[in-house]
Amino acid sequence: MLSKFLLTALVIIIAFFVIRQRHLSGNNISQKSRSISRKTEKVHSRKEFTSDLRLGAYMFLTLMVGLGASLYYFDWLDDHTILTVNLHRDNVSQPVSYEVYKYQLEDRSFITIDGRTITVASSERMEILGLTE
Repeated sequence: MLSKFLLTALVIIIAFFVIRQRHLSGNNISQKSRSISRKTEKVHSRKEFTSDLRLGAYMFLTLMVGLGASLYYFDWLDDHTILTVNLHRDNVSQPVSYEVYKYQLEDRSFITIDGRTITVASSERMEILGLTE
């Protein structure tokens, strides 16, 4: 969560410096050529504002698409974590072990990596190994 805030702050700071640099270079040019009429200056400032707005919109769009893609990737990566599920039965001393993708694990059933659907009976205990939370 902290990395999201830091990334957003970094993008805002970069955008601030880019727009500031554009504004400063625009001021230097306008000081040298003061003979331009006010109407031309208004059109120029309006074009500059539109250009800055377009740049900001593209930066925002890139940021949103990038964040969305990275969050989707990390969610997919978390869902495809392989867990080991041990089923302990009452009359058997050794548990039966299965490997399961995290997204295939439900309350009383799961689907193994090789495609078998396992339903846990009420007399069995399910132990999940590999969860980091």
